[in-house]
Amino acid sequence: MEETDDAHLQQRIRERAHALWEQSGRPEGREDEFWYQAERDVRDIEQLHDEATAPPPTMLPT
Repeated sequence: MEETDDAHLQQRIRERAHALWEQSGRPEGREDEFWYQAERDVRDIEQLHDEATAPPPTMLPT
C-alpha cells in the first residue's frame, strides 16, 4: 500500500471513529473502542467494494 493510500485509509478511519463517538453522545475515555470499531467498519467496506468490483471468475470447462 502506498503512503498516500495509507494516509487516505487513516483519514477514513478517523472520520468514522469521530462519527461513532458523536453518535454515542461523545463519551470520554473510549477512544480505542471507537477507533477499533471504525477500523473494522472501513476494512469491511473496502473488502465488499473489492469483491463487488472484481472481475467475474472465468468459467472452467466441464
